[in-house]
Amino acid sequence: MANLPVLNDARILVIDDEPDLRTLYELTLLREGYRVETAGSVQEARDQLGQQRFDAIITDMRLPDGSGTDILAQLRAEQRPERCVVITAYGSAENAVESLKAGAFDYLSKPVDLKQFRAVVANALQGNAFTPPVPSRNPPLKTPHSGATASAEAALAKMVGTSGVMTQVKDRIVKVARSMAPVLIRGESGTGKELVAGAIHANSHRVQGPWVPVNCSAIPENLLEAEFFGARKGAYTGANQDRVGFFQAAHGGTLFLDEIGDLPLAMQSKLLRAIQERSVRPLGALQEEQVDVRIVSATHKDLAAEVQAGRFRQDLYYRLNVIDIYIPPLRERCEDLPALCRALLIRIAAESGIPAPQLSAPALAQICTLPLPGNVRELENVLHRAMALSEGPVLELDTHALNTQPQALREEPEQPAAPDIAAALALPLPLASSLPESIPSDLQVHLDRIERDILVRTLRETRFNRTSAAQRLGISLRQIRYRMARLQIDVPNASDEPSDA
Repeated sequence: MANLPVLNDARILVIDDEPDLRTLYELTLLREGYRVETAGSVQEARDQLGQQRFDAIITDMRLPDGSGTDILAQLRAEQRPERCVVITAYGSAENAVESLKAGAFDYLSKPVDLKQFRAVVANALQGNAFTPPVPSRNPPLKTPHSGATASAEAALAKMVGTSGVMTQVKDRIVKVARSMAPVLIRGESGTGKELVAGAIHANSHRVQGPWVPVNCSAIPENLLEAEFFGARKGAYTGANQDRVGFFQAAHGGTLFLDEIGDLPLAMQSKLLRAIQERSVRPLGALQEEQVDVRIVSATHKDLAAEVQAGRFRQDLYYRLNVIDIYIPPLRERCEDLPALCRALLIRIAAESGIPAPQLSAPALAQICTLPLPGNVRELENVLHRAMALSEGPVLELDTHALNTQPQALREEPEQPAAPDIAAALALPLPLASSLPESIPSDLQVHLDRIERDILVRTLRETRFNRTSAAQRLGISLRQIRYRMARLQIDVPNASDEPSDA
């Protein structure tokens, strides 16, 4: 690596009261070329911190005169830039979560795997070490977002709104992006949870690594394990080559698990183990593979209620919900609607190749009275409809533009009656032309072939517009993207549709 000589200038403080472990960590780091100082207690560490600055700190959670959280509290109180990695006892999830909430960059569980130890230390140094010494013990805080790159600023700018709650969300994004702590994003459908997750990635030291968004609700249950952890050739029928899973694809970057609340319980336990052990075993493999990913998840569900109902594992919820970001619905931030409408009209007009119209004051007032349960997606539909029904440079809304939901969806749906199985069995079979001449030897391959043919035909009929094709098929844009990737359907000259996050 070209920057290795610079990395080797890093100074690291190791804090552990066990001499054997302290020596092991010190020798491991010295072999990497780092400069290492050691301390056996909180007081010794404070003495070292009072004398010099470090590029990273590694501390045991339990110390004879305190704990690792005492070190974290001092770093925070003195506004010091050092990133801290905390070592916790094996299986102590409470300590790990406590340390991350207290400001730790990352944590390791005992017994410490030295390969993982070196990787976590390297991550802590990335983007934080090798800055010139700061003369003052208490340097002034940076202004919000001042150190953000252009891509980070662009990611934050996508979240339109200057209300107090949105300003808090943006500030929280910048703060949580600095650590490895898992983040759970909560909010109703259409509030922009994927935009928030993308902004966390863009503002983190992992921005140069892969960004892998996954819609957990769009993956068939029988494919979840292969999709998440990968598979070896021959692991199952139709596995003609090795398959890389989401965890391997996100190595060194961020794995975004959207609609995490829709994962089946069986898969939740496997996901929990992958997060805890930081390793996965592909289907058909004998050895586990170490993975270095930052987990960001999102849901529109109340996961605490799902835990109480037994539909979501409490231990997984505990792991994912280290840092919580709540995105309020549009009805709770009406002051953002003017700017949001303006941004959406500019985008819609650009896609249509026409000048962006203005929204009249009465029309904006009408929008502010709408419940908009679909939030930004529903607002975009309202504006699309208004542009189609209006003439001239100023948009007005009528009753047609305001009817954002079919009547059936506005009323409380009745519980469907139990199906009559005898009647279902009496239904005529599909036309013979739609059935294979003989029973397929591999049903999944046969169904994949049928699904691929339908997708390709629909894409051709819609001139390879994925948004239109998804609407024709009655599925979401995210679902058609997933199916196209799974079935290896390439779209020639495809334009990037707007995200449906």
